[in-house]
Amino acid sequence: MDTDFEIFLATAPGLESVLAEEAVQHGFAHPVASNGGVTITGGWPEVWRANLVMRGANRVLARIGSFRVMHLAQLDKRARKFPWGEILSPDIPVRVDVVCRKSKIYHAGAATQRIETAIKEELGAVISKEAELKIMVRIEDDLCTISVDTSGELLHKRGHKVAVNKAPMRETLAAMFLRQCGYDGSEPVVDIMCGSGTFVLEAAEIAKGLAPGRTRNFGFEQFNNFDPVAWAALKNTQTSRETDLQFYGSDRDAGAVRMSTANAERGGVEDITTFNTHPLQDAVAPEGPKGLVMINPPYGARIGNKKILYSVYAGLGTVLKERFRGWRVGMVTSEPSLAKTTGLKFLEPLPSVSNGGLRINLYRTGKL
Repeated sequence: MDTDFEIFLATAPGLESVLAEEAVQHGFAHPVASNGGVTITGGWPEVWRANLVMRGANRVLARIGSFRVMHLAQLDKRARKFPWGEILSPDIPVRVDVVCRKSKIYHAGAATQRIETAIKEELGAVISKEAELKIMVRIEDDLCTISVDTSGELLHKRGHKVAVNKAPMRETLAAMFLRQCGYDGSEPVVDIMCGSGTFVLEAAEIAKGLAPGRTRNFGFEQFNNFDPVAWAALKNTQTSRETDLQFYGSDRDAGAVRMSTANAERGGVEDITTFNTHPLQDAVAPEGPKGLVMINPPYGARIGNKKILYSVYAGLGTVLKERFRGWRVGMVTSEPSLAKTTGLKFLEPLPSVSNGGLRINLYRTGKL
């Protein structure tokens, strides 16, 4: 497959336009936002680069072919003729996921069975529900589109953040929220309820120009058309930069602070990050330039009892208003009433985002 094809960058619903902005920043041509993600066009080098550099994408899908189908016998015949061997290797197990919408073929289970049998009998590959390599098939309006998941593990698993606290913020989501707050790596970021440090670590990596996928493996490395020499050359084009900025996190939980510190060391940002153990009421703004406070406080649907959290949010608002004058604030919560309790003046609301079956919102302020 030497010609360009569609590449779909999946993200959390509600963040498609934000991801499109990131795709433009990284030089991907003509990104188009649609439900659940962004479509770009390119070849396999663009697939590799998207996995390596895109911070907000959950996974990268390569749309490797399509054909019209009106009934299961036709699907069986065309699936058997599909050039699976150009991408898939017989010795790598695969998984097949099928979705049917508005088509004469409406039974996803029957369609899955036909495609699995075609791959098994024509290519000789093992079909496994636990396989990391995934074929994703969409039959919509009688058009069967075949995509392959090129990422493997979801892209929020950067490969260097091993320790996580209770109810962590996913790195991909944190990166999108930072972008929505106007963060571009040119100002300090502080999180005074940092947990395992996701916001602070993402901000520090952005400031140093570190590619999010620099230390992990990807599904495409198991494809037949994978070129390890070209991939190594692409990774070598990603260079970090020096920054004078410092990034700070604090938490009342000493274990969380130890996690954050260890994660910073694994991620190569320990020189520009500092994590301290102290309660919220002891938080103060660091010396130096003002920037952005990013917080993911507990909320009732996520941790604990919502009723006891009102005093926590009220105290959070007091600390921010009294000690972080001149800073902007970004705060994530599922409860508008808790956000209101802070007493902060928020900017216009943004669309809510689905996160693990829960609708959450990013609340932003101007300079306090």
